[in-house]
Amino acid sequence: MFQISYKVEAELLGATSFPPLSRPLEEFSTCPNDFVGYYEDHKLVAVVEMKNEASSMHIQSLVVDPAYFRRGIARKLIEFVLQHYPIKQFTVETGKENGPARKLYESFGFQLLKTYTAEEGILKVRYQKQL
Repeated sequence: MFQISYKVEAELLGATSFPPLSRPLEEFSTCPNDFVGYYEDHKLVAVVEMKNEASSMHIQSLVVDPAYFRRGIARKLIEFVLQHYPIKQFTVETGKENGPARKLYESFGFQLLKTYTAEEGILKVRYQKQL
């Protein structure tokens, strides 16, 4: 799921080196992050990964199987996270050129904190939402 979704994002960003594509499978089972899946017809079609930081919850990744794009699934996962985690501050990062993701986060009231160039040369944005 992560690989096929991030391949689409890498293409959208024009990235030749995209770290999420080289994340080993073992890392998912050993990392302390929370994962929430979304199923349709008993098939996992989307996942949101959250990292609990000192003063906030960071949405580490949000991936949707490309065959299920544009069905509101990412929106449902964000709604779930905001409603079910008793946290006052959420953060998220995405590629500056990832218009669909930026539009989604902004529709939930996430505010742009900064724009920066990541180590791989990808222009990124960081958002924050206070509840």
